[in-house]
Amino acid sequence: MSQQPSAAPAPTSAVATVSERHDWWRDAVIYQVYPRSFADSNGDGMGDLEGVRTRLPYLRDLGVDAVWLSPFYASPQADAGYDVADYRAVDPMFGTLLDADALIRDAHALGLRIIVDLVPNHSSDQYEWFKRALAEGPGSPSRDRYHFRPGKGKNGELPPNDWESIFGGPAWTRVTEPDGTPGEWYLHLFAPEQPDFNWEHPAVGDEFRSILRFWLDMGVDGFRIDVAHGMVKAEGLPDLGSHEQLKLLGNDVMPFFDQDGVHDIYRQWRLILDEYSGERIFVAEAWTPTVERTANYVRPDELHQAFNFQYLGTHWDAEELRTVIDRTLDAMRPVGAPATWVLSNHDVTRHATRFANPAGLGTQIRLAGDRALGLRRARAATLLMLALPGSAYVYQGEELGLPDVVDLPDEVRQDPAYFRGAGQDGFRDGCRVPIPWTREGSSYGFGDGGSWLPQPAGWGELSVEAQTGEPGSTLELYREALAVRRATADLGAGDAVEWLRAPEGVVAFRRGEFVCVANTTGESVAVPAHGRVLLASGEITEAAGEAKVPADTTVWWTRA
Repeated sequence: MSQQPSAAPAPTSAVATVSERHDWWRDAVIYQVYPRSFADSNGDGMGDLEGVRTRLPYLRDLGVDAVWLSPFYASPQADAGYDVADYRAVDPMFGTLLDADALIRDAHALGLRIIVDLVPNHSSDQYEWFKRALAEGPGSPSRDRYHFRPGKGKNGELPPNDWESIFGGPAWTRVTEPDGTPGEWYLHLFAPEQPDFNWEHPAVGDEFRSILRFWLDMGVDGFRIDVAHGMVKAEGLPDLGSHEQLKLLGNDVMPFFDQDGVHDIYRQWRLILDEYSGERIFVAEAWTPTVERTANYVRPDELHQAFNFQYLGTHWDAEELRTVIDRTLDAMRPVGAPATWVLSNHDVTRHATRFANPAGLGTQIRLAGDRALGLRRARAATLLMLALPGSAYVYQGEELGLPDVVDLPDEVRQDPAYFRGAGQDGFRDGCRVPIPWTREGSSYGFGDGGSWLPQPAGWGELSVEAQTGEPGSTLELYREALAVRRATADLGAGDAVEWLRAPEGVVAFRRGEFVCVANTTGESVAVPAHGRVLLASGEITEAAGEAKVPADTTVWWTRA
């Protein structure tokens, strides 16, 4: 796409130094930074905003378009910052608002956009509203901003309904009233320290519209909306009527997830976003039963993108991949939204480890598996993902081929789900271990004071320093892939692929003069040579118009 001069700046510094590219988000590659595990500037073992700022040139040179930052707001950190105590303040462990401002300005000067996490489904139990609700007792207007209910049973000793927390156990906690007696219960779909807002109360909507403007005025380029499918609950909070409810997630519309009322909220938010110059965007974390329901979130007057979790959970299997790619493109086309593609994030086992294990183990795995196989498949899966029409997300460290750290001692784990028994598997710490920058040092260049989660031996050989300039390294593969993607007219935005005939177990498609072939089998396959090789995730050989593609390898060709 052609470069355009920057538009007139918004009422604040917004995007004046970011080169404006029309509809940039339709083909953007967006890099997720988990701040506590990216770079530590002050040696306290915890990553921070200044650490991120100093590493922005690395991200520019990697070739991404935008950086999404997981929460850095003031928080007691009961759930790694997804329990927000003040949406307009930076937690001291990450820095200050001045650090956030400097990071945004420097990113824009480097041509990078900044997307921040927004957590509207719930607050921290230390949020001022919730503390006031507890102090004021039953009947208080403050309690109407959350879901407080009397319990069932003779003395109110049972939860108001049968909903279960995503982190395990009941989704309700009983409070002790100001007079010391057992009292009402409040709803928390996640940890007890994360009470759910009542979005039927007008003050909640007013507050979040104000929060949006606060960060837009700071200059951020968009928001990733946490639990975007939550917020609105079914009228009357009806019983679900079953246990082991986690097994139903992603398969059914739940009374607490994917309710139609969320779309009214997003239409209001979109009006605010569109007041600002620079093409700011919303990205939905929406776990829905089908990609067709996900498409509801990205209708023209709502959000811009939604994570494609159906794709993330797809096995390394040609037939499954073709099916989910077709369904995704078919679902997004009618609403005019770009498809998104993602392989890893801060909540799932890294794909280099998922693909190292047999299919069917889910997205949270505590097995190392065959690491050589996992890395080979991860590299191939990355080239396949980056060849598809739409926008792609990269999770920090995947460009280094990092595996999950599956052998963390129990005593160092910090995932709240790990401590709540019957909830999520609780092994998310494995993908959150701080990434290595150098071959040596107390934390392989992460910082001068160790790291908040222990890094494994041998981490240094996977570091940025070790892989930079090394032919065939995973880091150089990513750098080259992103450069080729940006330079190739037929890659990036779009809404369709042309499937090509291919051997069983092989994914092959054309986009204009570009051809992608991914061999998902464990054996080499022979396919037609489709022109000039642009890039391959492994060594291929060509002769007499035919190419031999090794097991678990993806190749890019161009006929141009």
